[in-house]
Amino acid sequence: MTEDTDKQYKLMNLKISDLHKDPIVQFQKWYKRVLQTKILFPNAFILSTSNKNGLPSSRVLLLKDLDDNGFKFYTNEYSRKGIDLKENPNASICFWWDKLERQVRIDGKVTLLKDKESDEYFATRPRESQLGAWASDQSTIIESRKIIEKNYKKYDKKFANTKIPRPDYWKGYKLRPNVFEFWQGRVNRLHDRFRYVKKNNLWSIERLAP
Repeated sequence: MTEDTDKQYKLMNLKISDLHKDPIVQFQKWYKRVLQTKILFPNAFILSTSNKNGLPSSRVLLLKDLDDNGFKFYTNEYSRKGIDLKENPNASICFWWDKLERQVRIDGKVTLLKDKESDEYFATRPRESQLGAWASDQSTIIESRKIIEKNYKKYDKKFANTKIPRPDYWKGYKLRPNVFEFWQGRVNRLHDRFRYVKKNNLWSIERLAP
């Protein structure tokens, strides 16, 4: 496989004067622009974790919320990512928005959300998704799909006439950033890259070579 040398990034440039001093505000600015496009799953991001031995693992998740302190997502604490984060809370997330030729990378430490917040979010999920959380022992080995389908029917029947509670193992997480990188594709692979680094609670901005 060879690089597609005909592809050029031509849409926009990025200057330091375009950037807000707060990277969360800058991310929100870009994300608002993403929502105006026809990108499928604009909130999709890659979460990269590593276990206590440093073995890395990546997967695609969906961002569920963002506040001044970080990026929120939810998962089974006994999944591979859940176990990784318990052993090593340092993680990285990456958003790629092809229609805008933009990427954002964020490094930080992941902490658990309070149960109350996880309960509140779980209650907003479609009933089918709530049942799915009960039916799947995420990341465990199963013999066939029939096991999941059987579990789904079991919990569908169990919670037929009642509110579905959040499973204890279904947790909310927040990545609290200490590094951001905003990347804008440019022609000839001479991309614009700016990194925010947090020191003593203050953000500094530096340009990186592409």
